[in-house]
Amino acid sequence: MMIESCYPVSFINPNGGITERHMEANLSKGKGTYNELFFEGIHIGYGDMHLSQNLLIDVESEWETVELHFTLSGNTRTKSKNTNKEHVFSRNEQGIFFAKHFDGESEWSCRQEIKIFEINMQPDFFSKHLDQNSKFYESFQTKRQLTDNFLLGSHPLQISAEMHLLIQEILNSKRTGHFKRLLIEAKVIELLMLQLEAFENHQCQPICNLKKSEIDKIHQAKEILLEKLATPMTIHQLSMMVGTNAFTLKNGFRDLFGMTVFELWNRAKMQEAKRILLDTDKTVYEISEMVGYKNPQHFSTAFKKYFGVSPSKLKR
Repeated sequence: MMIESCYPVSFINPNGGITERHMEANLSKGKGTYNELFFEGIHIGYGDMHLSQNLLIDVESEWETVELHFTLSGNTRTKSKNTNKEHVFSRNEQGIFFAKHFDGESEWSCRQEIKIFEINMQPDFFSKHLDQNSKFYESFQTKRQLTDNFLLGSHPLQISAEMHLLIQEILNSKRTGHFKRLLIEAKVIELLMLQLEAFENHQCQPICNLKKSEIDKIHQAKEILLEKLATPMTIHQLSMMVGTNAFTLKNGFRDLFGMTVFELWNRAKMQEAKRILLDTDKTVYEISEMVGYKNPQHFSTAFKKYFGVSPSKLKR
């Protein structure tokens, strides 16, 4: 299968505004959707695919681009015909990929639903946000001159909870026009910062020694927490739900996400409360219940401690 896509004027023209596109695919091997958003130098794509068989897509790009890639669900594989290099991403893995006039193929596995989120940016936009004294800046500039495509770092890393929250903020933004562009550009830079920080701080011990089955259970536990923000839950209960023990879950959360189970859960609740507060007309009392607080005063105290401002004042 081959898909052809032309970038709109808004990708090139600084005054071109913001462009959004939506595509639906109904194939013999499955069906899905792909949403795109473009503005100056930035392309954002989000795909959701249900497959009955593996899908092989021919990919050819005339652009020199840096891609922030996130495989939220499923397994994907990209192979360059020029270099014969393969880049494999499993569920909840992210990486930064450079491509210059890419010609190759992308394979999506049918074993589970495929969800990918990707941001393509012009290399100059990417490199200006690198620390020129970092090991990645010199490595990026050198490899950019020597090879047509490469992955930053030695292998993909796990998607952190902060990255997941930023992706959801981009996908769920209710703003329009110029304000939407401002918000999304800020979130893109924040996502890039988190990825660069993750690669800079990554130590293969102990994270890379975790078994794939353990990593999957830890991510499953995180997804349960995010889906059940209003449901009180102990670490023991959570570990039982995903088939592991409390010790593995506690240490795994710190290794993969850089925070404890409670810290992640609290952060998610506060971010969701802030979103509802700003995007809806719901009262502080209603929001406190939605994120699991029986006492609105306790919610207001926790909210102010996290954001530095009370929910009522932020609402005003």
